[in-house]
Amino acid sequence: MKREVNLSKILTLIRRILIHLLLFVGIAITLAPFIWMISTSFKSAESVFTYPPQWIPKHPTIEQYQKLFREVNFLQFFKNSVIVAFGITLFSLFLNSLGGYAFAKYRFPGREKIFALLLATMMVPGQITMIPVFLMLKSIGLINSYWGLIIPAGASAFGIFLMRQFITTIPNDLIESARIDGCSEFRIFWTIILPLCKPVLAALGIFTFMGSWNAFLWPLIVMIKENMYTLPVALANLSGQYATKFGLLMAGAVVVVVPVLIVFILAQRYVIRGVAVTGLKQ
Repeated sequence: MKREVNLSKILTLIRRILIHLLLFVGIAITLAPFIWMISTSFKSAESVFTYPPQWIPKHPTIEQYQKLFREVNFLQFFKNSVIVAFGITLFSLFLNSLGGYAFAKYRFPGREKIFALLLATMMVPGQITMIPVFLMLKSIGLINSYWGLIIPAGASAFGIFLMRQFITTIPNDLIESARIDGCSEFRIFWTIILPLCKPVLAALGIFTFMGSWNAFLWPLIVMIKENMYTLPVALANLSGQYATKFGLLMAGAVVVVVPVLIVFILAQRYVIRGVAVTGLKQ
């Protein structure tokens, strides 16, 4: 009997060791490119291709970062990305929460059919609508402007769906009590609904910010002048036709990635909580 118990404990221990070993290998594979990117950004141009590869630079330098902001004007591109990403995030949170509130708490003819049609648009690839949206923006003079990136991303089917699912769980008694007290519909939305939606707003805000910060194709199409490029577009331009300065490229990649990592780490608990409390209630 004791042998069976000991054997069971040994098998359990071996299983745990194998699981942790697999997790460690997975983490190592995931982190290796990021570590190499950061390491290369602190190397001089001559030591980038040394063999064997140096994971830790022998003579670390910030030369690549100095070139990035002095010669390439990356600070302007960083400012463009900040304006666009925060603009899209704030505008999107406002419009998506309005749409989610309408679908969750208002009764109007064809509501369910319209909502189903809205969800069906999630299956349409964004590349299909790029040309029509581009022509619309061109006709109203928004090409090569921040609004040309912010307005088309102001509302999304996923954002409205996420907000609707959460707002559905808010008791109708709160809304009716506010109406009896004489609150306007917008005041109910602003002072009652939005404060209760903080978890899902945080989750949607992080998703929207990360998506807009990392967007490449649409900013490449809309922003024609180089001084209006966002970071991903500017980073792609660092790759030359005949030669690529990999140290400079890795420094640019660090500048692009680090802010997103910081924002995600700071808001991670809100993201998890927001997704968890969104629920599946119809």
